[in-house]
Amino acid sequence: MSTSPSLASGPRGPRELGASVTVVLDALRTGTQARGGPLPAGGPEAVTGRVRDALGDVLPEHGDPGALRDLVHAVAAGSADPAHPLCAAHLHCPPLAVAAAADLAASVLNASLDSWDQAPAASALEALVTRAVARETGHADGLVTSGGTESNLLALLLAREAHGGALRLVHGANAHHSLPRAAWLLGLPDPVVVPAPAGVLSPGALDEALTELSGGGPVLVAATAGTTDTGAIDPLPAIAAVCAAHRARLHLDAAYGGGLLFSDRHRARLTGLDAAHTVTLDLHKLGWQPVPAGLLTVRDPDDLTALRHHADYLNPADDTDAGLPDLLGRSLHTTRRADVLKIAVTFRTLGRAGLGALVDQVCDLAQQLADLIDGDPRLDLHDRPAISTVLFRPAHTTDPAVAALRRRLLTTGRAVLGRAHADGRLWLKATLLNPATRPGDLAALLREVHRTHQEGNPR
Repeated sequence: MSTSPSLASGPRGPRELGASVTVVLDALRTGTQARGGPLPAGGPEAVTGRVRDALGDVLPEHGDPGALRDLVHAVAAGSADPAHPLCAAHLHCPPLAVAAAADLAASVLNASLDSWDQAPAASALEALVTRAVARETGHADGLVTSGGTESNLLALLLAREAHGGALRLVHGANAHHSLPRAAWLLGLPDPVVVPAPAGVLSPGALDEALTELSGGGPVLVAATAGTTDTGAIDPLPAIAAVCAAHRARLHLDAAYGGGLLFSDRHRARLTGLDAAHTVTLDLHKLGWQPVPAGLLTVRDPDDLTALRHHADYLNPADDTDAGLPDLLGRSLHTTRRADVLKIAVTFRTLGRAGLGALVDQVCDLAQQLADLIDGDPRLDLHDRPAISTVLFRPAHTTDPAVAALRRRLLTTGRAVLGRAHADGRLWLKATLLNPATRPGDLAALLREVHRTHQEGNPR
């Protein structure tokens, strides 16, 4: 028996979609209940088996009207839940309900921002929102991207083209892996990696590196505001001064820390950000957006001319001359969805104060977790949290034991913690991005760590 096709948009779309949304919401509820924790138990083989059973024949001869319910239930039951307070491994936020609802609208309308006639309102909204976000960073314009990796790639591309195709990347040892990868993708020389023994890029070491490169061609320095491992923020004003002295271009990867801009309490920690030529932001971190929600802001809008591209069926010259916006120069993508809608809805719904309150909450939670760890003689705390990431480990143990403890937490489904190397040791990493987490949840997380560690090390 085949299902009759229904469209999500058009005159009958809302009614048809409403019935499907009801099924999805119920399947999300039952799937979450079936999981019963932050992660499905049993590890990869068990999860794969349950998904295989729910999926059956991938492309059957005849359709199954129950597929929507069955597969959403199976994926929900087998998912990591960033809204669960014991799911705190990565920069993986629980999305706001209003943002997810706006994302549904974007999917239904299915605008494609590669030509104005496919996305009239969405293209206007994107231009307004990206320029407003750019102003927050002291810049003139911005682009929507799929996340920090694409934003960093674009930053290197724009820098390379601004210097006629020649460029050398200089970054700290604490930089995100996407930066050297972007240099490789763009055919640039191997980056110069500046040591960061204290976890942040040293202005003195950067000055030495740039002095050694003097006369060797244009340089792009990449600094970081919010490292993936610890959340550390490079000393931005001092780095900007060194770059200015050497006439080096500066890019700031603020994919994690950029959300501090919303907070009156923490915004000053990004002082110096406006000195960068380009800034990477990720609102699917400290912005509580469904993935993807990346941005790149640019100080000089002329840099964006490097992205200009012509396809006669999308941006013919006479259409552009007649005033139709040319969207191909706003991205490396052709087809792309209206991810700006959820961002705009969130900004208008919460405002700066509402977003800032969420940022303050997760930063406070990280301090509270650090206090609990610091007061527990069974645990070692790496350092006070810089943003909302806390590194810790059981005291008097080994790196292999820490790694095994994390895997046991994952395969039992009890808690989701990350891992990071710092100061020559392996640490458990808790990244707190859930503003609904409460102090009791933090205590419960540590109890699970102790319980699981004791099971793996019986006396």
